[in-house]
Amino acid sequence: MRCGFWYFFVLVLSVSLLASGQSASKNGGDFSSNTQPVTKVPTGVILVKGAWSSASDSVTPVPEGSAVTNNVFRDPYFGMTYALPKDWIEKYKGPPPSESGRYVLAQISPGDTFKGSARGSILITADDMFFTTLPATNALELVNYSKDNLQADYKLELPPTPTTIDGRPFTFFAYWSPVAGLHWYVLATEIRCHTVEVVLSSRDTKLLSSLMLDLNRMDLPTEANPAAGTGGGDVPACIKDYARDENVIARVDPIFTEHRFNAVPVRIIIDKEGKVKHVHFLSAFPDQAKAITDAFKQWKFKPYLQNRKPVEVETGIMFGRALRPATSVAGNAAVE
Repeated sequence: MRCGFWYFFVLVLSVSLLASGQSASKNGGDFSSNTQPVTKVPTGVILVKGAWSSASDSVTPVPEGSAVTNNVFRDPYFGMTYALPKDWIEKYKGPPPSESGRYVLAQISPGDTFKGSARGSILITADDMFFTTLPATNALELVNYSKDNLQADYKLELPPTPTTIDGRPFTFFAYWSPVAGLHWYVLATEIRCHTVEVVLSSRDTKLLSSLMLDLNRMDLPTEANPAAGTGGGDVPACIKDYARDENVIARVDPIFTEHRFNAVPVRIIIDKEGKVKHVHFLSAFPDQAKAITDAFKQWKFKPYLQNRKPVEVETGIMFGRALRPATSVAGNAAVE
């Protein structure tokens, strides 16, 4: 009787497994007949569903388009090139731009082949001065604000001081943490209405001094200047709030299919005829980006003149809710 029970149990189990195997052959598993490759998330990539940076075309450079290739950092938008120190690498890409226009362009650190006794890091960032919530209008003001608002456990080592990289003017200041024994050397300039910072950190000040000297191998655009950096020449003139009513000839508001509550900071390039030729979204949902891009196709601006000749203009517009400033400071008005 007991043997008959086990025979019946094994028979039912075998039929069940056979049925599940036939199902797996269609849907996957060891006996799958589905030979289509499974899409996998690339190593080191985090997928986030929501607002993201994007642009109306893939040809025009954008700030976040930086890359380290063959041990050379390049950012075509800012016109920057920097050959990394020997045995230093970029392990991880930075996050997408924030709503306030904060970019992490590169995070550089010693690789496994680095032979030095001290470790450190090189961080290259940019802050969009059109959308920053900090009370600053240029790189020099931003550096002074950072210096004046160090946390209590940080100590100033060197106040803001003029210096140069690649013959271009920068503002340099240094601070450190007595508790952690870490030092930070900050060098800032302005390019295309962005404060570009190179932040060196280490416990070894000799390494930091060596990295400072090594930065002279960086190539920078002529316009780099802590109190200027407003474009011109080979890049558009950079003008905050150029999309004021007096400069707009024709305007069509975007039609959104969904009601959202996020800020949508947008940089646009206006051609010599006053038409929008490029749209860069720092942070937007896909449906928002499409609606705004479609609207911009119908906008028309007064051509901007330099030396009595029309030139391209780059400016910023905020759609949706306005960003809340860190302190009392005039900012861009929101366009609903």
